[in-house]
Amino acid sequence: MVKELSSRLEEFVVPDEVREISARLAGPGVEECWMEMDGGRMRYLRAGSGPALILLHGLLGYSFSWRFTIPALAPYATVYAPDMLGAGFSDRPMGLDCGMRAAAGRLLRFIKQLGISSFDLLGTSHGGAVAILASAECQRADSSLQVRRLILVAPVNPYSAHGQRLAPFFGSHFGSALFRIAVGRMRLVQRLALIRLYGSRKRIPAGTFEGYTAQLVKPGSIEYALGIARCWTADLREVEAALPKLADIPTLLVWGRKDPAVYASSAKRLAEYFPNSRTIIFPGIGHLPYEECPEEFNRALIEFLTNQKVSA
Repeated sequence: MVKELSSRLEEFVVPDEVREISARLAGPGVEECWMEMDGGRMRYLRAGSGPALILLHGLLGYSFSWRFTIPALAPYATVYAPDMLGAGFSDRPMGLDCGMRAAAGRLLRFIKQLGISSFDLLGTSHGGAVAILASAECQRADSSLQVRRLILVAPVNPYSAHGQRLAPFFGSHFGSALFRIAVGRMRLVQRLALIRLYGSRKRIPAGTFEGYTAQLVKPGSIEYALGIARCWTADLREVEAALPKLADIPTLLVWGRKDPAVYASSAKRLAEYFPNSRTIIFPGIGHLPYEECPEEFNRALIEFLTNQKVSA
């Protein structure tokens, strides 16, 4: 039964449908691009001009997460928003290493293939933890890459208790089986999970559910999420070990006060590793401030990246 349910997504898609949906979700004035990476094709969006800014999505998110951020930041930067392998409309290669360190390595290879050596990096949730590991790697003396500024939006971290038991549970054999059984109702499950991530249902933008569930036309999405869950505990230890290496990077920490996924209370402990940092916590906002209060979020980003005050 589990095998039958987990294979339903495999039967669901046709390549033409994937291409059509992904192109439609790219957005006006945004270029949809593809890159060969680790045995698969990796999709990314590009817009704007100026200094490079990389936007890294969270677990079960993809470049669609930045639909309000890309247009606002494009006048100030060349914005790149990848769908990491395993997510969005990028491929799900067999045997993909789903650990955060492997994801950080793929991110850095992606940046090198773009021909970029210096960049600003924004990561959210799981992508925030990956951004921490990637930034630590760039601090090595022999690295050819430089992170100018770092923005961490509710990054997964070892100081937020929530998720430290739940994620490993879904990574277990029993938890994985339960998760697979939910595949038959995956769109409903994802809709309920998304609602919970917002501080208020009234601030959920139109088209949000359709945009996030659209990526489910790509087979392998469930395996990717479960692969991440299996690595969770070990990955958190790696994140904690990497944090002391980031003290020299100017950093902006952003949270929603009502974040139910990565608690805002962990921001204070995390900030201790970043002496040159600023913390912004939006009252009444949940886990996705870039969607729930995009104007305030974008204003904070622009001010941090340009060192200029932006009028409301």
